[in-house]
Amino acid sequence: MSRTSLAIALAALTAASPFTAPVAAPVAERAAERGAVTPAALAKACDGKDAWDAPAPPARIFGNTWYVGTCGISAILVTGDKGHVLVDAGTTNAAPLVLANIRRAGFNPRDVHWIVASHEHFDHVGALAALQQATGAKVAALPAQKAALSSGKSSAEDPQFAGLDPIAPVRVDRVLKDGDTVTLGKLVLTAHATPVHAPGSTSWTWTSCAPGAGCRKIAYADSSSTISSDGYRFTDHPQRVAAIRKGLPVMSALPCDILLTPHPGQSDLMERLAGQKPLADSNACHAYAKAAEGRLSQRLAKESAK
Repeated sequence: MSRTSLAIALAALTAASPFTAPVAAPVAERAAERGAVTPAALAKACDGKDAWDAPAPPARIFGNTWYVGTCGISAILVTGDKGHVLVDAGTTNAAPLVLANIRRAGFNPRDVHWIVASHEHFDHVGALAALQQATGAKVAALPAQKAALSSGKSSAEDPQFAGLDPIAPVRVDRVLKDGDTVTLGKLVLTAHATPVHAPGSTSWTWTSCAPGAGCRKIAYADSSSTISSDGYRFTDHPQRVAAIRKGLPVMSALPCDILLTPHPGQSDLMERLAGQKPLADSNACHAYAKAAEGRLSQRLAKESAK
């Protein structure tokens, strides 16, 4: 599957996603300082734009959790008194955009001490090497993700392997186990192995608090789509199917007041930031995983019928 085909496939999955949330009034949040915009302004800026490199302004999602990515690809900054953690990097071309958004939100990129990722595909980690160099941050990853980041090439076991672009190799400073945490002062991000979309897929959870609004459990659930390069059949790879079926229940059970995803459209993030749907929904991760399970079943049934 080519880069263009991959983008089209992901866009189609986003548009057709069964994931929905009940409509509710928007959560009132104060505008961020130093050039960041309100969540609603971010949603407006990205209205009709879902290109992976389409510039987006930074905005506070909730508490110390910030959106610093592009309109089509998420990059999440979790801030703290002892430094910050960046979750996902975006495409190669996104590196200067993410750095600019971190600065615009009022933070120094050199205070980003850790970078972690959802999965090892070029649209989410293409900028990782450049951001690591610019920030001086360390990178932590699960073993399967570490292998791909270090080599710059995804595993041949990845269903999309034939259509994935290489990335600049990344120095991985810490190899994680499922359930390990990345801790920075009071910040604690937990890694959950969820090998649904790719062998190294990792979902991340943490808690963010806001004055007067309490605390929320944030789940950055990795992509749940089971798409592939042309000619790949999941039914010919039972180990991959078993890994997916092991990962989906983990996604479903994530501590999850606010769901975020690597492609914002996968969880209707812009609509939620605009106030068209609720930002917080404790059932969101369960619904997200259940929809993915249904798509997998349809894919397997279609393959078996041929």
